Amino acid sequence: MREKAYLVLQNGRVFEGRRFGAVGDVYGEAVFTTAMTGYVETLTDPSYHGQLVVQTFPLIGNVGVMEEDFESEYPQLSGYIVREACDVPSNFRCQKTLDQYLKESGVVGICGVDTRALTRLLRSSGVMQACILSKLPEDMDALLQKLADTPALNSVPEVTGLRLKEETPENPVVMMDFGYKESILSCLESRGLAVKVVPADMDAEKILAMNPRAVMLSNGPGDPALNIKPIQTIRTLMDKKLPMFGICLGHQLMALAMGASSSKMKFGHRGENQPVIDQRDGRLFITSQNHGYALDIDSLPACAKPLFINANDHTLEGVIYTDRPAFSVQFHPEASGGPRDTAFLFDDFLKLIQGGKN
Repeated sequence: MREKAYLVLQNGRVFEGRRFGAVGDVYGEAVFTTAMTGYVETLTDPSYHGQLVVQTFPLIGNVGVMEEDFESEYPQLSGYIVREACDVPSNFRCQKTLDQYLKESGVVGICGVDTRALTRLLRSSGVMQACILSKLPEDMDALLQKLADTPALNSVPEVTGLRLKEETPENPVVMMDFGYKESILSCLESRGLAVKVVPADMDAEKILAMNPRAVMLSNGPGDPALNIKPIQTIRTLMDKKLPMFGICLGHQLMALAMGASSSKMKFGHRGENQPVIDQRDGRLFITSQNHGYALDIDSLPACAKPLFINANDHTLEGVIYTDRPAFSVQFHPEASGGPRDTAFLFDDFLKLIQGGKN
């Protein structure tokens, strides 16, 4: 029998469960993902850095853990919250159980939680700070005050520059690393593009000195407005009219560099079933998403036009720039996990690099 553990939310709600994974107490923002598959990708996605992730799908761990599905070298989230953690996976690719992997990686988990009730609470009240504890404190008011006083953190410095290669290809596609997923790199390289990954804080002058063919802005965690220097760098690169493609956080940073603004969403979009509508022809695509902030559509400059709109809540999901070879999407066309309906956007980027137009 697993030992008891407790999930305490900032609003005072307590969920009792059982501990699995590493031993310890952890703090972070509680968010939920509706993804039914791809929990290994969720665990290793840098965009979840520092968060306590709730899986709405009730059974997690049934296929074990496979390194070939990793989106980074190790888990990025602070804590993992599930209804049922499977101890006996069935998968010919399985290398270890979920519990083993979390223990080895130092990630605290809690299972046996009523994740349906928890998700309904987060949807109605909004995401909030929380903690997973081995036992409840005597002074609950002090704990709740600590959670309430937790400031918004810029997590990009914690995840950038960890997977760089020394060599620089000739005329590379430079990918600014805000916490990139390996699948994005694979989608670029599979199209014959030589990619140079650079840290998020690299100066524009150093990037331009590489004589890049184009610039890729990766996904990443946190509030886009906190990335002051990267926003300035992106503006300089955009003024050079280099082909540019942004995904997730990269999408937001590109727009902020052009004068737009962003705001925090109530509970964000995290999952593999978000419908978006292409504003050019009305086609609908199902997309994989992971973000807690969105661009304010009314703040876009005149040269920026909506490219995709979310069919559920009408938030901005993509932008195309009419005065330069640049575009961006809020969702993840590389998927992993999730639908690959929009993988063609990497082909569109390739066409821009080859001299095409938006």
